[in-house]
Amino acid sequence: MSMLIAALMFVILLAVSTAHFLWSIGRTWPIRSEKLLAQTVVGFEGIERMPPRLASFAVAVATLAAGIIALALADHDSGGLTLSLIGLPLAAVFLARGIVGYTAWWAAKTPEPNFRLNDARVYSPLCLFLGLGFVALVILRLL
Repeated sequence: MSMLIAALMFVILLAVSTAHFLWSIGRTWPIRSEKLLAQTVVGFEGIERMPPRLASFAVAVATLAAGIIALALADHDSGGLTLSLIGLPLAAVFLARGIVGYTAWWAAKTPEPNFRLNDARVYSPLCLFLGLGFVALVILRLL
C-alpha cells in the first residue's frame, strides 16, 4: 500500500516539478501568454508576469525532492526514524497549503478568476492529497 501511495505522489510531484522547471527556463507551457499563465497559476491581483525564474527553479527542485522522499518513505527498511520525521514537516506544508486554499483570506489575495477555479478544483485538493499521503506514509512506516 505504501508503494502505491508513494508512486501516485511521485507522479504528481514530478509533473509539478516539470512544469516549474519549464517556467524557470522561460517557457509558458501550457499557456502561450505569460500574463495569462501568471494569472492562472499565481493568481495575485493585477499580476502581469510570472515570478522570478529562480523561484520557479527552486520550486521545481523542492517538489522533485519531495517526490523522492515520498518514494523513500515507502521503503520501510531505509532511513530510520530520521526519514520518518522528515515526512511530517512535508505533510504539514502540503496540508497547510491545501487548507489555506479554501480560506477567504487566500481568495482575497488571489482573486484572478482562472486561478480561483483551478485552486478550488486542482491545486488545493492536490495539496491536501499530498499532505495526507505524507501522513499515511509516515504512519505506515511506524506500524
